[in-house]
Amino acid sequence: MTSLFYHVSSRPKGVRRIPAAIVAGVMVIAAVLLAPRPAVAADTPWLSVSEDGYTTFSVPAAYVQANAGQVSQLVVEGNFGPSFTWAEFGLTRRGDVWSGVLGPLKPGLYYYQVTGDDTKGLKDPTNGTSVASKPLWSTFFVPGDSARLLADAPQGQGGKVEPLTYRTGGKERSAQVWTPPGYSANGPKAYPVLFLQSGDGGSATDWLDLGRAKQIFDNLSAQKAMEPMVVVIADGDASDGDKQVKDLRKAVADRYRVLRGPAHQAIAGVTEGGTRALRAALAHPGQFAYAGSFSGLLTDSAGRADANAINRGVKLVRLYTGNVTDPAYNATNRLTKALDRARIRYEFDGVNPDAGANWNAWQENLIDFVPRLFRKVSNHGPSAGHGPLKGEFTPPAPGTTPTPFVAEDGFVTFETTTDFKDAQHVTVWANWAPNGSWLRIPLSKAGDRWRATVGPLDPWFYYYRVIVDRVAVKDVSNPTKVTSEPTWSTFFIPGEKARLLSDVPAGQGGKVESMTYRSTVANQDRTALVWTPPGYDPNRAEPYPVFYLQHGGGQSYTDWVEMGRAKQILDHQFLDGDLVPMVVVMGNGNVSNFNRELLENIVPAARARYNISSDPSRQALAGLSMGGGQTFGVLKAYPGQFAYVAAFSAGFGSAAGVDAQAINNGTKLLRVYVGDQTDFVYPSFMASLTTMTNLGIRYEFDGVTPGPHGWDVWQKNLIDLAPRLFKR
Repeated sequence: MTSLFYHVSSRPKGVRRIPAAIVAGVMVIAAVLLAPRPAVAADTPWLSVSEDGYTTFSVPAAYVQANAGQVSQLVVEGNFGPSFTWAEFGLTRRGDVWSGVLGPLKPGLYYYQVTGDDTKGLKDPTNGTSVASKPLWSTFFVPGDSARLLADAPQGQGGKVEPLTYRTGGKERSAQVWTPPGYSANGPKAYPVLFLQSGDGGSATDWLDLGRAKQIFDNLSAQKAMEPMVVVIADGDASDGDKQVKDLRKAVADRYRVLRGPAHQAIAGVTEGGTRALRAALAHPGQFAYAGSFSGLLTDSAGRADANAINRGVKLVRLYTGNVTDPAYNATNRLTKALDRARIRYEFDGVNPDAGANWNAWQENLIDFVPRLFRKVSNHGPSAGHGPLKGEFTPPAPGTTPTPFVAEDGFVTFETTTDFKDAQHVTVWANWAPNGSWLRIPLSKAGDRWRATVGPLDPWFYYYRVIVDRVAVKDVSNPTKVTSEPTWSTFFIPGEKARLLSDVPAGQGGKVESMTYRSTVANQDRTALVWTPPGYDPNRAEPYPVFYLQHGGGQSYTDWVEMGRAKQILDHQFLDGDLVPMVVVMGNGNVSNFNRELLENIVPAARARYNISSDPSRQALAGLSMGGGQTFGVLKAYPGQFAYVAAFSAGFGSAAGVDAQAINNGTKLLRVYVGDQTDFVYPSFMASLTTMTNLGIRYEFDGVTPGPHGWDVWQKNLIDLAPRLFKR
């Protein structure tokens, strides 16, 4: 097993015991989760979403085989990545089912498809939603306060959507029309109109299937946050240009009770639709009084001579863009300069820091834009949390820098060498999903290289590999390495959140050095890494306490330094005054008998070389995953040998032969950690709590560390554990 990938609760210290009722429930849940999974029938939902946003995918292998043939990998593609970018979430084959848990996802609308071996796309047949322009896509909604305007309005309280067929350019076209609650074609009231454009190649129904336009209008209308209006949603076919808009306006006027004057007409759109909306308003200022561009790509404007006419005839021009991953970011920067030069009045919603050119951003744009139409508003500034344009975003020229290139605000540009110019599908796999889970972000072909900019990433430590046509390769332009995982590379995003993972100033930290020892278990010379604190004195009268820290399966003694950032964590905590000066020994646990390896080889070698204590009350032992299991094994076989014991993402195992009283008498601290439900050992871990409770063993468990079976979790476990050692 290759061990892969946090938060430490601030609950009061002390032993946490689980009530019997909860223990019994945990045992039932664990039994269900650990039992062999039967094949999933075609009508069993492939997707389930918990109340807290964890999304579980379970795809029957038989269905995949029948509809796509034999596949070596299966992913769920969707808007799961940073800034809601399109990403691939890999599923794991477990018996007859491909499955995986992703989350927690932020509230909002998600769209996805299932894909085998990069090219074999499947529609989820158990999800009744659909996207007209993307036949393989399905959608699901994660509710929450931040997405309340995207939720369905109570039945009977919303407006109505119906198709409108019209002719333009000698052919028949279709639009979608939303009419507000209370609308009557024969009533006395006429309504203003918003013409909402889709992007090139988009369908009019995209605004309904992906943009949640009906829900937005229904909810804004119910809250009286928008003027009653008719909204006409057009497709993305721009072949007929201005004539299409003219013919559509006439068809709407002929069929609906609408106001025809330009003061009562608005136009907006996404990407190329936003460009067309701006051109319509700026080139013909007598037609639309309101214009909105959502990730529009217009870079110039009407000349200075037209400024007076535009400023008189257009009440509102409002521009929207996502962050630097949005192609409109640079275009908007240029357009604002052009409008300033031309002295054309406009408003800018600011840069959305959390979304790029996608429906999650455009939903927010629509929510901001619509309440500004056909009424007076007092707030003309950017949306909350949105920032200014900071000039154009230009990554380095191809081949000029090591990768990845880390820019301001956590945006990272990846680039391959020219070795993969003939590849068909290239992604970057990294721990940038929620809480450190893993997603693959597709790269785009750029000449003979593949490239993508991803972000914003939170300050933290990241690791990744490049996947080329389903084969993992090392980013050779990145000098970092992971000894136990030759295809991995790493990078670091600085910031306060990641301070404990950053390097301390040169000369202020402890030292890490190699210790060679003879393993009588493996019958070979082996190596451990040892951290000594700043100011370590080999001749100090009082020996230092010692902490033995073990890696997981598929890893080795180098991983806690290369991946776990143990040196950085220990250095910072020592300099902060949070750490008892200690020696930390990171040995090689890949042996048939770890108890013997530790007690007969690693411990004697460490004592011979370093000024460390042999007093059990001054010794600690912890490990992750496999190393956590080994730690429990030592605790059971030699209770009291180590007064401080901890296990990260590992189960206690069998209760047979365990001397609970000896463990309690000899252990000052037994603290256990686990990731959330995305950590595959979560069920067995929870069962372990039951085992230890029934045995009467005292332990501390402060709740799950959000994240999967991986380094994001284990780094935070070490951050929580190390300051607790040797203080009782």
